[in-house]
Amino acid sequence: MNKKNGNPDALLKSKLGGAHTTIIGGRAGRKLVRLVSQHPEIKKIIPAVISVKGTAGGKLSGKLLRADSRGNLRLLLSEGRSVQELRLVTTVGTAFEGERIARELTEILGNAL
Repeated sequence: MNKKNGNPDALLKSKLGGAHTTIIGGRAGRKLVRLVSQHPEIKKIIPAVISVKGTAGGKLSGKLLRADSRGNLRLLLSEGRSVQELRLVTTVGTAFEGERIARELTEILGNAL
């Protein structure tokens, strides 16, 4: 199998970067990020620090935030009191194309949750 359509875990590992590689939500969180990593226009996924907010309890949810001027996105994962933002670096160059990717990923995440 080649890298583009081979093992999803290997693809995620190749795209995951940054100082923080922990992803909230355990297996479910990794599954969501793995699904995002399979999109052909996602170049890099950079997890940020995990924050604690809100009240305890609750299931894992994911929300894509608006694209920046270069088409890069942010994915907000939350589970119970934990919240984590992941930067999604794309191969596109405009906010318009980034919003298209956001719509595609929102549909994928909606089916997964």
